[in-house]
Amino acid sequence: MNKLRHDVARRDHYEELTNTIIAKLEDGVLPWRRPWDPSKCSAAKSPMNPVTGRAYRGINALALAMSPRAFGGDPRWMSYRQAAARGRQVRKGEKGAIVFFYKKLEVGSDDEDSRTIPLLRAYVVFHASQLDGIPELGEPEAPKPVAERIADADVIVKGSGVRVEIGGKRAFYAPSTDHIQMPPDGAFASPPDWAATILHELAHASGAKHRLNRDLTGRFGNTAYAREELRAELASLFVGSALGLPSDVPNHASYIHSWVDVLKNDKREIFRAAADANRIAEWILSHHPAHAAGDDDPDTADDEQPSHVPTEALAA
Repeated sequence: MNKLRHDVARRDHYEELTNTIIAKLEDGVLPWRRPWDPSKCSAAKSPMNPVTGRAYRGINALALAMSPRAFGGDPRWMSYRQAAARGRQVRKGEKGAIVFFYKKLEVGSDDEDSRTIPLLRAYVVFHASQLDGIPELGEPEAPKPVAERIADADVIVKGSGVRVEIGGKRAFYAPSTDHIQMPPDGAFASPPDWAATILHELAHASGAKHRLNRDLTGRFGNTAYAREELRAELASLFVGSALGLPSDVPNHASYIHSWVDVLKNDKREIFRAAADANRIAEWILSHHPAHAAGDDDPDTADDEQPSHVPTEALAA
């Protein structure tokens, strides 16, 4: 395992993950989109660590969601050490997935010279299907009726306090008036499509100065616009997973091209986008009483639970 950790440390995982995503986007594929309708499935299956009971978040939730292993319905991932300590064995020849762990490191020999620096490390985790000796997942929870999932989205939107106006042919968030514009309900193919759309626009609304304070000055076609759309896209993924709702709001082809350009220019941008999207998702979910509590604290996570990489850890 020392060699495995050494190999992980030597590789440029910023570049590897970014290049993987770019290749998919250039093929016209959004690698984080699920090939099924989660509204017809049982309880949400966000990737999680069964040893700690914590969900993976941010870039780790994104990285694991892109693994084909994530499509089997079992959300459990753990490190080699965690598996071995509990009598479970990673099968020979299995390749794990990379996740990232952030911690604050004190450097310096005395109080005057000491300082804290962010440390980002990569770890390998394995899916439950790659382990021998792991207990069966058990019967999944009964799926929540679709109507109740739509009601959850409605509770969130109303709880956010963001004004919603109905009318017209477009859905958008207007920063100048701080309101979401939505077409009439009948314009949507289904209630889940309505929910996915309004939650996507709520993701944009989270960026207002009196909320999460992101740059919302971009215009269609420029870099700032592409960055914001990428954050809203990933936040939609995280929120949809938590609520059991689809997140596939249609994207104009130029969005994908613009994301490719942004990622090619900065190999750390997908990490920043995922960190911001995690904050957006937490803000959105905070307006529903059943989802308001956080899963974990990244500052106190240990080496066996990589969970979330804050933006400050991604400074060049």
